[in-house]
Amino acid sequence: MGAGFVALAEPCYDVLTFFMIELIDVWKQFMGKRIFTALTEIHLKIERGEMVSIVGPSGSGKSTLLNLIGGLHQPTRGKLILDGQSITSVSDNELTRVRREKIGFIFQFFNLMPSLSSLENVALPLHLRGWSRPKAQARARELLELVHLAGHLDFLPDELSGGQRQRVAIARALAFDPPILLADEPTGNLDSATGAEILQLIKHLHERLASTILIVTHDPGVARSCHRMITLRDARIVQDERL
Repeated sequence: MGAGFVALAEPCYDVLTFFMIELIDVWKQFMGKRIFTALTEIHLKIERGEMVSIVGPSGSGKSTLLNLIGGLHQPTRGKLILDGQSITSVSDNELTRVRREKIGFIFQFFNLMPSLSSLENVALPLHLRGWSRPKAQARARELLELVHLAGHLDFLPDELSGGQRQRVAIARALAFDPPILLADEPTGNLDSATGAEILQLIKHLHERLASTILIVTHDPGVARSCHRMITLRDARIVQDERL
């Protein structure tokens, strides 16, 4: 397919699947003055409970792939299935519902509200879903204990170390007990020792919660600690290695 490829009629696929995540001939293009192809012919199946790293040089399509799986973008072509449900070409409201129920996001730069305490940052998405204050804060306390921050409930982000802020962000990602966790460079803004601690925490949560976890990373140690390592280059998957 040339650079001028635009969306074509979508072929029919059977949505029955035993995989938590499945991408079938997925393309992603961004339209501007020029057409930029970010992903090309992506075929990928990820089993329930797998912990998978996504690696490759900058600009290879790693974050675009994560954003597609997270429902932040829609494919230009192809089919994307999460937990047996096709989310290709669904309405914005349905996509929001799927994101809310199935996806937890962990970001490199934490994305915490600076004026809110650890407890309030974790409780915020629960409040936005209509949970009462006592119920939301009880759930937030439980999650902060899970990430070993029970003694930092009232701390503002500026009063926490980078590793502690990432723990708050991880607790927030777990607010609704999502079956899929997507982590974009979760150790990229941390020193090596703190990054290793965060990786161990993610692995511990994976074992305890049996979540399906995808980690975009430039760190070879993080990448090789997972069950599988997917390598992207020039918008394509060039290697899928079981570790």
